[in-house]
Amino acid sequence: MNSLTVSLDSVLEITDEQFFQLCQKNSDLRFERNAQGDITIMAPEGGDTGMHSLSLGADLVIWNRRKKLGVAFGSSTGFKLPNGANRSPDAAWIVKERWEALTPEQREKFPPICPDFVIELMSPSDSLKTTQAKMQEYQDNGTRLGWLINRKDRQVEIYRIGKEVEILRSPISLSGEDVLPEFVLNLESIW
Repeated sequence: MNSLTVSLDSVLEITDEQFFQLCQKNSDLRFERNAQGDITIMAPEGGDTGMHSLSLGADLVIWNRRKKLGVAFGSSTGFKLPNGANRSPDAAWIVKERWEALTPEQREKFPPICPDFVIELMSPSDSLKTTQAKMQEYQDNGTRLGWLINRKDRQVEIYRIGKEVEILRSPISLSGEDVLPEFVLNLESIW
């Protein structure tokens, strides 16, 4: 199943609150919204992708529990980016001080913050071009480190602020670098 994007520009403007309510009333569906207000209904993950996505997120959570440097999020969390888009990466992490600077009301809905770190794990139905654009959007909005994992082509694209995208072919592991100190993601089971 592919995702479906509905263009609403010049027809209907949906407020942040209305978008949140749309997502709440249709909790069986996953929505994202781009900076232009177009809404994408995301296809659900298949079993294989869902299993690997959860495993990646679990590794991030385990590291975070040990280091206590921030807050980790799963694929169901929507973030309101500075450019106005609402995005839900497969896994995300935010530095503790930045998260704690948000009000309880901001944390309750779609937090108005761009994650410091994101992972996107491509599903067979995902478009590489669309997912690369999403990764660039994260970076443009402040994500310091992002990993686009493409299991089909056995490659990882690494996004860093102010640097060209680095492409690795069949890496065994990835380093969290200075964003996630001492975090190493083992990819052997992913391939």
